[in-house]
Amino acid sequence: MRRSILRFDICACLLLVCTLGAATIAAAFAFAPDKGKFKILVNGQAAGTEEFSLSANGGNWTAHGNAEIQTPQGAARVTGNLELRPDGAPVRYEWNMQGAKKAASTIVFNGATANVELRMEGARPYTQQFTFNSDRVVVLDNNMYDQYAILTHLYDWGKKGAQTFSVIVPQEMTPGSVTVESLGKQDTGRGAKLEQLRVKTEDIEINLFLDGERLVRIVSPSANAEIIRE
Repeated sequence: MRRSILRFDICACLLLVCTLGAATIAAAFAFAPDKGKFKILVNGQAAGTEEFSLSANGGNWTAHGNAEIQTPQGAARVTGNLELRPDGAPVRYEWNMQGAKKAASTIVFNGATANVELRMEGARPYTQQFTFNSDRVVVLDNNMYDQYAILTHLYDWGKKGAQTFSVIVPQEMTPGSVTVESLGKQDTGRGAKLEQLRVKTEDIEINLFLDGERLVRIVSPSANAEIIRE
């Protein structure tokens, strides 16, 4: 799998889509309302922020993120709106990027099928359909870091161990996979022990740190990037 699958290049707004087997969904899975803000650091320097919320929307849930990112081309704003069923299965996802270049994408889910429309400034809309092995799908966007919190809920904590998820990147139309594994409670050196989840591809490792059920820190050692919940 190419390195771009889960890179933490904040200048490249990649849209990631993961599918997972029903066996990895905890039977007692449930969302809870949440809202907050992440601070994005690269090489120890401020590189942006993301404000996010997770709220009930009728019988479904909506995860909304609004990220302000600093890129070599200037400031960029990325927004994401993800509608989820109560079991975590996505219904619809929309993201939009405003900056030196403008782009947007809409994904509509129907069971194990996802219909993607990508719209980029100066080009005709591009559409493609993806079919997964399961209708259990989780959406991840590298600039919507709160969506990693959804991944932590979908991980089967009762089973533990390494759990593999299928991945597809609609922008690049490149399939792949990630493996998520609990490393237990770790001493962060900041006066508290946090639960750690390791997310790996063939050549990238990302570490998620949780305080209880709250995702509070994301670290990508290879990119020297750190995302901290304020």
